[in-house]
Amino acid sequence: VCDFLDGAVTSQRCDLPVKLFRRGCEWEFMEQSEITVEVDATVSSTQVSPQDISITLRPGRQRATLMAVKQLERYPVDLYYLVDVSASMQENLDHLKTVGVALSLRMTEHSSDLWLGFGSFVDKPVSPYINVHPSKINNPCSDYEIRCRPAHGFHHVLSMTGNMSEFTRVIKRQRISGNMDTPEGGLDAMLQAAVCQRSVGWRPEAKRLLLLMTDQPSHLALDSRLAGIVTPHDGLCHLENNVYTGSTRMDHPSVGQLSDKLLENHIYSIFAVEKQQYQWYKELVRFLPGSYLGKLGLFQAPNLIELVVDAYKVKSTHFLCNLFVICVLPLYIIHPLDNNKNKDRDIMHSCPEDAEDEDVTVLVRPVGYNESTVIRIHSKCGCSCGPTRRCNDASQCRGSSYQEQRPDHRLIMDSNWNCKADGSDVDCSGRGVCGCGRCLCEQTRLGTVYGKYCEIDDFSCSYEGGLLCGGRGVCVSGECVCEDDWTGDSCGCPVSKATCQSANGLLCSGRGRCVCGMCVCDDPWPSGDFCERCPACQSTCQSYWKCVDCHLSHGLTQKEAGHCNNTCAPQVGYMDVVSGTAALKAFFHTSFAPFVVWRI
Repeated sequence: VCDFLDGAVTSQRCDLPVKLFRRGCEWEFMEQSEITVEVDATVSSTQVSPQDISITLRPGRQRATLMAVKQLERYPVDLYYLVDVSASMQENLDHLKTVGVALSLRMTEHSSDLWLGFGSFVDKPVSPYINVHPSKINNPCSDYEIRCRPAHGFHHVLSMTGNMSEFTRVIKRQRISGNMDTPEGGLDAMLQAAVCQRSVGWRPEAKRLLLLMTDQPSHLALDSRLAGIVTPHDGLCHLENNVYTGSTRMDHPSVGQLSDKLLENHIYSIFAVEKQQYQWYKELVRFLPGSYLGKLGLFQAPNLIELVVDAYKVKSTHFLCNLFVICVLPLYIIHPLDNNKNKDRDIMHSCPEDAEDEDVTVLVRPVGYNESTVIRIHSKCGCSCGPTRRCNDASQCRGSSYQEQRPDHRLIMDSNWNCKADGSDVDCSGRGVCGCGRCLCEQTRLGTVYGKYCEIDDFSCSYEGGLLCGGRGVCVSGECVCEDDWTGDSCGCPVSKATCQSANGLLCSGRGRCVCGMCVCDDPWPSGDFCERCPACQSTCQSYWKCVDCHLSHGLTQKEAGHCNNTCAPQVGYMDVVSGTAALKAFFHTSFAPFVVWRI
């Protein structure tokens, strides 16, 4: 059994029973993976079914399950009109005034319970988006002798109502506004219309449609920096007296943030845009699941009505779906519901560190629906190796130890081997699995992982000259462990300082330091590989004067020279001379020293 695991990776431990037996795994140590799916048909469902599924999986396995989405006849509908009221939308706003009653009559074919709401937007009421001259703030159209309303980020005008006459009356009272730049604040207003549920009056049991009408593109996140607004949007409702108060304090929301809020609040978004802006919004709706885009000339009532009806109609459908794969319908997947420790990990791609079984709950909801399917996943991670993680005790293994694993070696392990390195809280350095008491290192496309605890690899350390650790060391836990004669992050620095030794026997000519086998001069004046060239340095006599002065002050005796030896001992030689000839010979014999102290 132990030999069967020798040098094996996780995938090699899984195969057909006959093949495993041929490779040395005894029958009693084999386990058959079980995949079960249980559907609770007793739970009633209206539009999404089934509503409860239980699945048992092993890591790396997947299971397809069938779900059905059916839109009920006469289902209640909430439709909120969010309209750009900048000056260029005047004619389109006039067409909207005839939509309410006609839409209500048209929708009776599909729903007998239609409610409408209304809100308007322009842009953030700050420079450079609007003209902040005092005469233009309250009336942006003063130059044209027209009375306009002030620019605003979002104004909630009418909460959801089934009274079509009230809707028409409110629309007829709307006036245009004005701003400076071309893009508008549509996405900012959409987020408020989605999250301010109480103010807007979204009904919990209704299908929710949010219709944006505009003839211009929209500002995106970070655009507000032009106005000095750098605080990211917090995704919350900021309505006071039905006016968006966060418009001048927070940035436009990101597309991802808006998408999340529409999904969380079960809202379909519909974009009715002028044909010149169709391509811009076509790219946008790719990132907003469940969105619907219509290209219109002018927003005439018949066109708007058909756009809403088309967006409402979703055919009944069945779809086969693997977990975490978006299938025929766009799905909003919330996972997990009640297991925070796993919310950032793809379920069943791996097991927890303790290799114990665990349960995870996932919620799958078709976009725009307030009903969902709960999928309960039971992960089978445990095996029969027991708490010691060994298939057998040491006496049953052929041999008491294995050699340390490298690409060209076998793995050595004592029979009582632990899978955690000293000081580590995870098995196999987090780069393998503990299989029956020993590390089985993962295989990656980057390179090879090996070592007793999978701590060594051939790809994650620094490179020099195209070689890992310069070819002079091994990569252990992301750091190079260099050979004896080398050091540095990539083992590119020799330990020896021989390459910095200058011709006069000094390190870097006494004017620098040896760094990674090369001289680094202490001052800017010296130059050369050994700091040997220095035209601007002092003359020889001047450079040694302090040393000479030190020796003079101590009587020129070698016994007293210890006071000076710390600074200039290599530069001084002592000779006792009794005659001129002897002195001359001594001078030549000691010419290796920069100067000689003569005691006559």
